[in-house]
Amino acid sequence: MITNFTVNNSPISIDVPADRRLIDILREDLNLTGTKESCAEGECGACSVIMDGKAVHSCLTLAAELEGKNIITIEGLEKDGELDSLQKNFVEEGAIQCGYCSPGMIISAKALLMENPKPTREEIKVSIAGNICRCSGYQQIIKAIEKTAADL
Repeated sequence: MITNFTVNNSPISIDVPADRRLIDILREDLNLTGTKESCAEGECGACSVIMDGKAVHSCLTLAAELEGKNIITIEGLEKDGELDSLQKNFVEEGAIQCGYCSPGMIISAKALLMENPKPTREEIKVSIAGNICRCSGYQQIIKAIEKTAADL
C-alpha cells in the first residue's frame, strides 16, 4: 500500500505493507536510526515518536495508520545543526547516561512541553511514565525537563 505522511517536516510517500511497523519504516526505509527499539511491545518507550502532537510507540504503530500524519523523531528536534533546548538540558543535567532511552524520553518530554509548556513535577512524571530508564537517571531527567520548561 502507498501511504503519504510527513516526517520531520519532509513529505514521505512510501509503498509498504499495511502491517509494517513505523519503527521499521523509520530505521530501515528512511535511515532515521535515532529512534530505538528495545521491548517491541510498547512497554519501554525507547521507540517513542511524536505523531500529530502526541507521543506514540513506533513499535506499535502500523503503516496503515500513517496516512496524512505528521511524525517528529529525535532527529527532527534539532534546527540548523543546533540541538533543541530540551536536548541541551538533558546533556547539561546529566540525564543521558547510557543514552539508549534518551531519544524516547526526550520525545515524550517534548510532546508534553508542546501541549503544556509549564508542567508541574507530577505532570512531568506522568508524561515520562511510559519510558523506562534502566540506568535510573529519573531525577536528572526530571530536572532537565523542569529546566527546559522554566526557559520557555
